[in-house]
Amino acid sequence: MNIALFASGKGTNVKNILHYFKGNKTVNIAFIGTNNSQSGAIFHAKSYQIPYLIFQKEDLNNSDKIIKKLNQDNIDLLVLAGFLLKLPALFIHNFKGNIINIHPSLLPKYGGKGMYGDHIHKEVLKNKEKYTGITFHYVNENYDEGKIISQHPILISDSETLSTLKEKISQLELLNYPIIISSFKDE
Repeated sequence: MNIALFASGKGTNVKNILHYFKGNKTVNIAFIGTNNSQSGAIFHAKSYQIPYLIFQKEDLNNSDKIIKKLNQDNIDLLVLAGFLLKLPALFIHNFKGNIINIHPSLLPKYGGKGMYGDHIHKEVLKNKEKYTGITFHYVNENYDEGKIISQHPILISDSETLSTLKEKISQLELLNYPIIISSFKDE
């Protein structure tokens, strides 16, 4: 199974996924794409000798170049790992059912445009939620509204801080994303 990873930020999930599948005979990370020339995903791509592609939002909106790259590499699954741009409808149509995303809340709560990272965790704490977690879902034309693959809840303690909540969510992501990806190779 050939995978492409798209990321925008530090690349923590990218690094973890690369490490998990290093030397794996059935899961091949074919390339990494990012819209951020300062993304940690580039450093991790270089470290693991994985080809990478830096593109601008305009390149994504005129998807031909990126779609061509995905098709050339026979990508079976596009994994969004902290990728913050909305994929255009044409892009989603070309890979429908083969794009997955992780979201740091239990969707549909705290989903949608502008809901990512600390924004979510601050809202969760402000609203005194008892639980939060992560959601893996397919990507469709609307932010965070694709069919849910799985959810992984955690209990929020009374003494929870932004820092401790971020760490819990990060650990949950690192533990579960490779497992979710692995489940696709069996389909």
